[in-house]
Amino acid sequence: MVRPHHFHPNPQTAADNSFQSAATDQDAELLAARARDEVTAAAAALEAAGVIVHLFDDFSQRETPDSVFPNNWFSTHVGGHVAIYPMYSPNRRRERRADVLELLKTHYRVQDVIDYSGLEHDGLFLEGTGAMVLDHVDRVAYTAQSNRANAVALERFCTHFNYEPMVFASSDAAGRAVYHTNVIMCIAGEFALVALEMIPDAKRREEIAARLCQSGREVIALTEGQIQEFAGNALELMGRDGLVLALSSRACAALSSEQRARIERSARLLPLSVPTIELAGGSVRCMLAGIHLTPR
Repeated sequence: MVRPHHFHPNPQTAADNSFQSAATDQDAELLAARARDEVTAAAAALEAAGVIVHLFDDFSQRETPDSVFPNNWFSTHVGGHVAIYPMYSPNRRRERRADVLELLKTHYRVQDVIDYSGLEHDGLFLEGTGAMVLDHVDRVAYTAQSNRANAVALERFCTHFNYEPMVFASSDAAGRAVYHTNVIMCIAGEFALVALEMIPDAKRREEIAARLCQSGREVIALTEGQIQEFAGNALELMGRDGLVLALSSRACAALSSEQRARIERSARLLPLSVPTIELAGGSVRCMLAGIHLTPR
């Protein structure tokens, strides 16, 4: 996780992120302080649940307003593999940090780092586990078409990491493409949250649902209204007493009692209050770069 000290919604990402709020009239220092405190409290709540958290600070010397969302620039994989990704917005490319990679190498077994960031020079982007929602068991990379998920970059990732790309178009009621797959889909061990109604092609929608069912997961369909509350932007984590599903308080409140009960058959809901962070168009899952490496 990254704790920002000069947070604000990023003007470079506003054009294609419909979840992002317009420029706020809140005092800049107050806004930044609230975001910083939300990350501090979220990290503490995760640690209290027994989740191991590595928390980095960003004092924004490099002007990185979206650094709170580290899952877009790197991901980790079983077998000691790390991927670094090409970012769509120029100021997001500055989020990549050598100290994060050094911590991974120090605390975990890292065999190699595959760096795709050079694809930025060719206008090819793939924003990590925002652009892709990975089924680590069945080796499928679910990917919504967008400016942030180039087909060539996706194919390179899938070839290197042995995933099957499953690409689909998605849009809201106004016809705007969804900017990141992880706002409309979450794959956990026993269930998958997915906004099937936001996949306009009926045949593709059925294929996505069928593939998730074939993996043995229960498909929990979310509405577009729930997606607007970030209900799909969640991540299952291993806690001290079992699995937890980290999501925002806003997202949790948007779930129906039946959906919450279905989730809690296998994972305890862990709502985190991040309303300021959500102004930037992302929520709890975006704030978490998962670690799938073996500890040293």
